[in-house]
Amino acid sequence: MPTLPDLADGYLMPADAQVRSIAIDLYESVADLPILSPHGHVSPRMISDDVPFSDPTDLLITHDHYVTRVLHSAGHELSSLGLGGGSQVAPRDVWRLFAANWHRYAGTASGYWLTRELETLFGITEELSLHNADELYDRIAAELWTPGFRPRALFERFRIEVLATTDDPLDDLSEHRALAADPTFSGRVLPTFRPDAYLDPDTPEFGVRIEQLLSATAQRTTFDGYLCALAERRAHFVENGAVSADHGVYEPFTADLDRSAAERLFSGAVRGQLDPDEARLFRGHMLMQMAGMSVEDGLVMTLHPGVRRNHHSETLQRFGPDMGHDIPVRTEYVENLRPLLQKYGVAPGFHLVLFTIDETTYSREIAPLAGFYPSVYIGAPWWFLDAPDAILRWRSSVTETAGFYRSSGFIDDTRAFCSIPARHDTSRRLDAAFLARLVHEGRVSLPMARRIAEDLVDTIPREVFKL
Repeated sequence: MPTLPDLADGYLMPADAQVRSIAIDLYESVADLPILSPHGHVSPRMISDDVPFSDPTDLLITHDHYVTRVLHSAGHELSSLGLGGGSQVAPRDVWRLFAANWHRYAGTASGYWLTRELETLFGITEELSLHNADELYDRIAAELWTPGFRPRALFERFRIEVLATTDDPLDDLSEHRALAADPTFSGRVLPTFRPDAYLDPDTPEFGVRIEQLLSATAQRTTFDGYLCALAERRAHFVENGAVSADHGVYEPFTADLDRSAAERLFSGAVRGQLDPDEARLFRGHMLMQMAGMSVEDGLVMTLHPGVRRNHHSETLQRFGPDMGHDIPVRTEYVENLRPLLQKYGVAPGFHLVLFTIDETTYSREIAPLAGFYPSVYIGAPWWFLDAPDAILRWRSSVTETAGFYRSSGFIDDTRAFCSIPARHDTSRRLDAAFLARLVHEGRVSLPMARRIAEDLVDTIPREVFKL
């Protein structure tokens, strides 16, 4: 029976024997360090309730749109994958479909993560296929009901020290408080303030959301009241352990308006009466306001722009968001962010982490910005770029301009809990491979490479995200 690729120490390592030996040495020095995951989308309720995963499909397929989009692109309806509120598809049938299409994941980032998960978690070394689908489903299902596979046990097994979730500004954060107060749980699960739906006038029912925000904070329906409400909710997040505020915007456009113009646009936004240019201006001004609040309250500002979210309207209407049809677009940072950086780029304590899915911006815009502004950090490869070759391209593109220490550390940005260690392990191996080449070429000493390898995993994310 065909077997999965060998995941021994040579996995993702350079082909040259001398460079590989250095890379393996560097990797082994960081392989077992704790995982710091300061941005992701795992549900805090999963950890707080510690309910077992229901089945292999729920564990590895349903919550990972990297996985489901491959099957959808091959012509399989999302409803056939058990997605959508009314779906009655049996999990085993979804697993069979996944196994029958295993070959489609070859060479993809998802294929690497899934291979790693199957071997390290379940000892599965054979290739998935329709012929062994039921056997492997049963093997995994039997493990899931053992104590060692409950979410908290896996949290400890994965050596996760810090896990950040992504939360709506009006969330009460009760799960985070429960975990923080639980003496039997030693990890840190931190909330992240995600205000997009309260800053973008094009969000469905934007006016209703603002009314709810103002009501929750007892603020008046004025621009000042709106800002006070947002600041109050940010303070609630800080009190509950948050270290960052995340912004998933279409473009990193910023604008600094006077108070009367901002008041006028806010009034129009609440009533749903802004034209496209006015809505863009309001979004840009609110991104500026969020930067100002980060200067005041210390929350790290992470920016994830450049995605046309929910590209296929029918899929959005039938299944909702986060179904794998968010598509990258060209993104410009230098001019769009200049107003914000003019005002806050050298503000003490301000941290702005810039992510992109547009590879052309790494060496042209983001690395040069991070190479000057003390507030700017280079976000790790995100989403479609969270893959071996893309990660190496990123490291090569940004390091000569900004160095290793202006980057964010690895960010897994995932909903798929069991893929977290595989993703971080991939990053550690690739950074070791990159550093090994520099050592072999005489560009970095081996002791310096060892220090950098450890700092990329530990010191840098702690500093960037104020952990």
